[in-house]
Amino acid sequence: MIASRKHVAVGLLMALGAVAGTVGMASARGAYDGTWSVVISAESGACSGAYRYPVAIINGSVRHAETGDHPFDISGRVGPDGRVSVRVSRGDLRADGVGRLSGASGGGTWQSPSGCAGRWQAARRG
Repeated sequence: MIASRKHVAVGLLMALGAVAGTVGMASARGAYDGTWSVVISAESGACSGAYRYPVAIINGSVRHAETGDHPFDISGRVGPDGRVSVRVSRGDLRADGVGRLSGASGGGTWQSPSGCAGRWQAARRG
């Protein structure tokens, strides 16, 4: 159960970083399209550690940066003002994150209904 929570938490933060990168993207390439490196840190609850994942922003949607099967799902958007809203899920487990991007970096917080919570930071990589 703890391993599953870690995957969801990591995915959430990854998605947050990616979502943050989607600011201003509707149907054309936006200023934040590309690959982002997201670091997700657990600070409370039954989750622990820090994880780094690549995330892609495509037309305002947050996605996995790599194709293939993934242990979690990512969904989210970034508003024109840079506000990020993202959800990472695996089965009945989920984590939700919020934050903001500005330029080539950003950050925010995340939490899950199971009591895990923490912070995320993103940096543009491509």
